[in-house]
Amino acid sequence: MKTIELPVEGMDCAECARHVARALEQVPGVCRVEVLLAAQKAVLELDPAHPPEPDALRRAVEAAGYRVPRTETPAPTAPPARRVAGLLAFLFGAVLTVVVLGEWLGLFEELTARVPLPVGIALVVLMGYPVFRQVVQALLQGRILAYTLMSVGALAALLIGEWPTAAVVVFFMRVGDYVERFTTEQARSALRGLNRLMPRTARVERDGELLEVPAEAVQPGDVVLVRPGERVPVDGEVLEGTATLDTAALTGESMPAEVGPGDAVLAASLVRQGYLRLKATRTGAATTFGRILHLVETAEANRSATERLADRFSAYYLPVVAALALGTYLLRGDVMATVAVLVVACSCAFALATPVAVLAAIGAAARQGVVIKGGRYLEALARADVVLIDKTGTLTLGRPRLTDLVPLDGQAPDALLALAATAEYASEHPLAEAIREAARTRGLPLRRPDEARPLPGIGIEARIDGHRVRLRRLSEPDAFPEAARLAAEGKTLILMEVDGRPAALLAAADTERPGLREALEALRALGVHHLELLTGDHPRAAEPLARRLGLRCRAGLLPDDKIRIVREYQARGHTVVMIGDGVNDAPALMQADVGIAMGSGTDVALDTAALVLLRDDWRQLPALFRLARRTRRTIAVNLGFTALYNLVGVTLAALGYLPPVLAAAAQSLPDLGILGNSARLLRARLHTS
Repeated sequence: MKTIELPVEGMDCAECARHVARALEQVPGVCRVEVLLAAQKAVLELDPAHPPEPDALRRAVEAAGYRVPRTETPAPTAPPARRVAGLLAFLFGAVLTVVVLGEWLGLFEELTARVPLPVGIALVVLMGYPVFRQVVQALLQGRILAYTLMSVGALAALLIGEWPTAAVVVFFMRVGDYVERFTTEQARSALRGLNRLMPRTARVERDGELLEVPAEAVQPGDVVLVRPGERVPVDGEVLEGTATLDTAALTGESMPAEVGPGDAVLAASLVRQGYLRLKATRTGAATTFGRILHLVETAEANRSATERLADRFSAYYLPVVAALALGTYLLRGDVMATVAVLVVACSCAFALATPVAVLAAIGAAARQGVVIKGGRYLEALARADVVLIDKTGTLTLGRPRLTDLVPLDGQAPDALLALAATAEYASEHPLAEAIREAARTRGLPLRRPDEARPLPGIGIEARIDGHRVRLRRLSEPDAFPEAARLAAEGKTLILMEVDGRPAALLAAADTERPGLREALEALRALGVHHLELLTGDHPRAAEPLARRLGLRCRAGLLPDDKIRIVREYQARGHTVVMIGDGVNDAPALMQADVGIAMGSGTDVALDTAALVLLRDDWRQLPALFRLARRTRRTIAVNLGFTALYNLVGVTLAALGYLPPVLAAAAQSLPDLGILGNSARLLRARLHTS
């Protein structure tokens, strides 16, 4: 299959996206369509043997009432929501005041008498043409839009000669249309801001020349040069140079990172100081940043139950309102009350109430290094009551450190540590690196041994200054008094022998992640009381850590065992969060209601987990739970406010207390309320520093 992306303008709600999808699916040669409302584009899979012409795709989109831009231009930055909402509120209030005074003073009747009806009709049609055009196109395709009822109301006002009323209806229809576009634009702005972080060009060394080429033209293996103040255009490995990198675009981490030859760097990182000469390993959409951007853009495909419910409600809402308007006319015979019912009831607010809040939350999280793959996972996280946690790479860094050195023959600890570090000088084993790091920390010299040979499955043996030094894992902790205590703490024991005699006992343990204890306490404070450690490690290594952290523990597990435990909790009605490193926990991450990976953007983490913490920072987890619950409350307020507002508005209109001109003004208010309420999520903070 051939996959292409088609930019589409003019979509404001989920119903718009479905209309575009249906139109494109009817084009011969189109096999599959996925319309991304937040990204304002359609992803199409085409038949490679008979692909459709670009003009055919464009005509299909335009026939549905939307636009395909001729050239892709950078979208303007959306102005701050608070400032625009204030301006809209002022304009709305000013016009509403004029409308109310005009109605009260009878100016509309005088205007109707003085201006010929054809002139008034022309003014109404001219002012409302963009909306009327969409409504007519939809009707020709057998579809009803949110503004169909208001358009019918405006037409009814024209038929009875009340063209000023129709003009006011159209004016507020246009205001409402703008408010809806601005509301969804605010939700998209965070995602668009991510897109702008990727550089458009790259400097590539080819045939001895330095060329500036489009970033998408860079191929894996190309050598790329990045200068100070520029963003890295590819994932790559440093060949030459050192630099200070700002990785906040990817991880939200405010502290810069120092990189040099041999280090890996990710696309979208900003070079603050220095320069880098890189070998490209991944380019374009295949980079970690490109994959994250795609996941965020496609998050709306994983829609929550609340979003689907709102869509179904909107589908039934318009026919119900039409029936209420008909009933009003049959029972009261009041044409103006009937028009008012049609005008005041608008389903756009219902359609916007959930997706705008979800997109705002996803966008805010993405800017701070957290990938959330859809509203369904936010909804599940908000009600989660069980958190299951992997050990290595999740609770711990997966990098052991030396915690204890107990002399057994009276020698000084530093002398023994220097001897052990020399023996392990060339070893690549993680425990060897822990010993060398401890020696470096104490300022001890590291030197090569005279001779060294590994003992597979046992340890290492070296000759140093005429002495034979052996380091081996201690499997019988009862052999030494201190060993039993250290083993009970879950530490790995190493016995160092010099010339065949025990010289020192070394103990190493994995390093807890920073902020782990505070995060677990915060989760308990949020009401998550089922916290359990699931690990494949030996119980002797896992249980002491679990006790220190106050966790239940099940050790010695296989991946299938973790899946079974997740299913057991789910069968009892719990909503389960599984937290892993995204590598060996992939099956359990997929089985859980919400899988959270601390994977630093690894392939497996991005593929299997519902949420990915790119900073590997435990302190972001409680903030994510709070964000999910705040998003749920925001959606509930949006839906409740919209339902109550429409109920009151329709009732007042049907009883004749709300004339059409005021009904037109009133229907725009729910959108403003949803904008203001949801925009607060854009300011959510997950950072911890």
